[in-house]
Amino acid sequence: MIWQAESTLSSLARHYRTLLRTCARYLALDVGKKLHASIVTKGVETSQNTFLRNAILHMYAACGYVSSARKVFDEIPISYKDTVDWTTLMGCYAHGTFPRDALKLFVDMRKSDVLIDEFTMVTVFLASAKLGCEQFGFQGHGCMVKMGFGSSVKACNAAMDMHMKCGLIDRTRRIFNEMEEKSLVSWTVVLAGVLKWEAFEKARLFFHWMPERNEVACTIMIAAYIENACAQSENVSVGKWVHVYALKMIEHEMDIMVATTLINMYAKCGKIDDAFRVFNVMPRRNVITWNAMLSGLAMQGKGNLVLDLYGQMIREVKPDDVTFTAVLSVCSHSENYSCVVDLLGRAGHLQEAESIIRAMTLPPNEVVLGSLLGSCSVHKNLKLGECLMKELIQIYPDNTEYHVLLSNMYSLAGKNDKANSIRAVLRSRGVRKLPGMSSIYVGGQIHCFSAGDKLHPQSRERYMMLDEMIRKIRLAGYAPDTACQMFSGFDGEHYGYGQEEKEQALFSHSEKLAVCFGLISTQAGMPLYIFKNLRICQDCHSAMKIVSKVYNREIVIRDRNRFHRFKLCSCSCFDYWRQRQKS
Repeated sequence: MIWQAESTLSSLARHYRTLLRTCARYLALDVGKKLHASIVTKGVETSQNTFLRNAILHMYAACGYVSSARKVFDEIPISYKDTVDWTTLMGCYAHGTFPRDALKLFVDMRKSDVLIDEFTMVTVFLASAKLGCEQFGFQGHGCMVKMGFGSSVKACNAAMDMHMKCGLIDRTRRIFNEMEEKSLVSWTVVLAGVLKWEAFEKARLFFHWMPERNEVACTIMIAAYIENACAQSENVSVGKWVHVYALKMIEHEMDIMVATTLINMYAKCGKIDDAFRVFNVMPRRNVITWNAMLSGLAMQGKGNLVLDLYGQMIREVKPDDVTFTAVLSVCSHSENYSCVVDLLGRAGHLQEAESIIRAMTLPPNEVVLGSLLGSCSVHKNLKLGECLMKELIQIYPDNTEYHVLLSNMYSLAGKNDKANSIRAVLRSRGVRKLPGMSSIYVGGQIHCFSAGDKLHPQSRERYMMLDEMIRKIRLAGYAPDTACQMFSGFDGEHYGYGQEEKEQALFSHSEKLAVCFGLISTQAGMPLYIFKNLRICQDCHSAMKIVSKVYNREIVIRDRNRFHRFKLCSCSCFDYWRQRQKS
């Protein structure tokens, strides 16, 4: 009878252990707690089957329930604690918010003469990386080699990751080069390190050398192109190359993270159609994906599409603050107060917009006040503009943008004395306007231009095209707005110029030179993508609309604030933003 009872308890204990393992696998903490309570109540655990405590420990650790995991660990007799138990609790600490306790436990483990394995070392490196404790990581690496785990791919990957996160990329490379066997994770860890601590070009070459690539590696590179080449220079061709790799690599559906990063890359490069194409083929989307698409459309000024897409979004996922900001902004992108003020200002409701600003619980910042000042310029409300300018000068005395904007308003109102006074103040303080620079990506290279630039090897051909372009768009209705040139030069370099000189200076603005270079360097009908560090001036904006029709080209200019997509004599901003230009 005693034997039968013990046999029944043993069978029941194995059943409980199986259930506990299932709870650990599916992170079913509530069920695991009930099983634990049932084990205690029924007295299933005996001296012959203390392995149940090990299973309970692993369940709590897997679910991240640190305090209970530690309590159960302490209850296990020292003779029954094995390497897995120690490592399990260490992992619970390391993956949570107690990496220092994980390292302390490792020291106790070594003092207790418990054998370590490759998973123990992985946990040590994880905790060291979280703490940025390179010294402990060094010691752990020495221990790993001494204990014979130098050939373990998992342990070496963790060691490389630790060194990389501590900024020791040379040590990361050394471990990588000494590894006889490398996994895809090994390559990806080094790729992330090279990208973070070394040159972007080195990372690109390393990515090219990788024997195979997964979604993590592709996502790392796509994000890098967004931050380095693509978003700044329209070098989206290499981003497309990574896109193709991602499609070839993933046999089933594309990972949401990869697809969302692609959408972000294409949108920031002005390739909104490509972004939409990726978005439309995604079988699943999360709120981050929707926000990336909405924000991209908003930057392009596609208000109707933003609203239509938002209507679809709310039927699939719950929107968040980023969503509402994108929907409110459409053409401008700042915090919600600024978006509302901007929308009211566009409609000419300046007093209502000012009332919102005055009712804000926090003092208005540069973005909110500047948005309303821009609307005052559009609707020629000089009185309100002067009041806003006084506030902006007090908050941001060194911001020349608002000084120039008010100077332009004075000039347009015929108050040249006040306009000249503002420019004189700026000159006396030694403040000069940041020179405009425009870049275009052609033939695998980035070509940069400044106003009046004659240093480019193809300057002669470019200026010949400029003469032709100006002649053709004049016939199509273009009239130079020399006010833009006069008002932009608050440093005085254009004072005393005659009408012809002002026009010539206007014709050689950096974005016009970039467009001319694009026209002579690309096939007919090809779209041109240009990036400018300042806002596009009103004259260039007007010229680009006509150029797009005369040459049958789509011209996308990403200025400091937004995208302008010129096509068939119209712009995606509907000509509003051009009147708020920095000049």
